[in-house]
Amino acid sequence: MRPKRLYLNGHFNSLDCPVSSSPSDTATKAARSRPLSPHLQIFRFSIPMLTSILHRITGVALVGGSFVLLWWLVALAQSPEAYGTFVTIALHPLGQICLAGWTWAFFYQLLNGVRHLVYDTGTGFKLKTTYFTGRLVLVLSVIATAASWWCFYNH
Repeated sequence: MRPKRLYLNGHFNSLDCPVSSSPSDTATKAARSRPLSPHLQIFRFSIPMLTSILHRITGVALVGGSFVLLWWLVALAQSPEAYGTFVTIALHPLGQICLAGWTWAFFYQLLNGVRHLVYDTGTGFKLKTTYFTGRLVLVLSVIATAASWWCFYNH
């Protein structure tokens, strides 16, 4: 049942906040009765939270990787020396880690996008299904990344 709404001097009050004759006293009591915003420290880390955070991070990573792709295309069009510089940096272990991360970000975004397309149909909103599809996207993105890098190195 909803609490009855009372108005005093143009200010909203509920039964949880007793009506006072002083408007400033009423505002102070109302401010004390409101809940504080929760901090991230009180939330239990969950798969939906992880997939949401990763979706944003991988989106930014894909933008950064697009600049690397642009660099590759410009170096390819410029000269053999420019292309050689790109290949030297890309084949460095740190370059390989970055490219592998970019590949994983691509597959994660792709699979999570498919997951959200399924959500757009109105299905998959049960908590158990949300957790399952979140884990599935994480696992399949790692498998797809490993498979694509295996194909790259074996051909």
